[in-house]
Amino acid sequence: MANQLLEVKGLDVFYGDAQALWDVSIHVEEEAIVALVGANGAGKTTLLKTISGLIHARRGEISLSGKSLSNLNPKEIVDRGIIHVPEGRRLFSDLTVLENLKLGAYVPRARPFFAESLERVFSLFPLLKNRKDQKAGSLSGGEQQMLAIGRAMMAQPKLLMLDEPSLGLGPILVKTIFELISTLHKQKTTILLVEQNVNQALKIAQQAYVLKTGKILMSGRGEELLVNEEIRKTYIGERGIKR
Repeated sequence: MANQLLEVKGLDVFYGDAQALWDVSIHVEEEAIVALVGANGAGKTTLLKTISGLIHARRGEISLSGKSLSNLNPKEIVDRGIIHVPEGRRLFSDLTVLENLKLGAYVPRARPFFAESLERVFSLFPLLKNRKDQKAGSLSGGEQQMLAIGRAMMAQPKLLMLDEPSLGLGPILVKTIFELISTLHKQKTTILLVEQNVNQALKIAQQAYVLKTGKILMSGRGEELLVNEEIRKTYIGERGIKR
């Protein structure tokens, strides 16, 4: 059995006086894909931002490999190995593909592995190698998502957090992104995935949590939730289960 990498216990998070998360607890095993699914406004992005240190929890505990992340700032959390690819990609559009990738490796522990990491990213994304001197802002949406994930991999993540990687992409690119996530998993990357495409997310996740209005509604193995009637009705709908 894999070791537990990330543990979130009893998290309460507020925006001012408005509570966004209630007593949220999740865990992520090493080398697993864990999916967070739910409707817009369920609290998925808030949870990722809290793990990243961008938002501070009022109550609860977050630990990585048994060591508390409480009171750490976002840079310190990145230094610990948690790399967050936010919704919207947040690339440096005026910099080239290669320059964006170089910035991904600024973390001190990642710098010695720059050449190795770059080779890996170009192997995963041959298109990025071909366009390494092109400005990031000139790439298509799908290409920018590839670059955002590639930049994150340059940081040698212990935990890769992906927030809505398929958002706004056409069906072919969505398929490509999920294939990429599966490839990263096969390469032993631990992934915490926030995704509105519940059908696809549950297909590839070993463990999944369903968030509803800031609370964990249910959890289980991805394949178990995929055939759950409530999940099918609420989140998959007429698309049904594709096997």
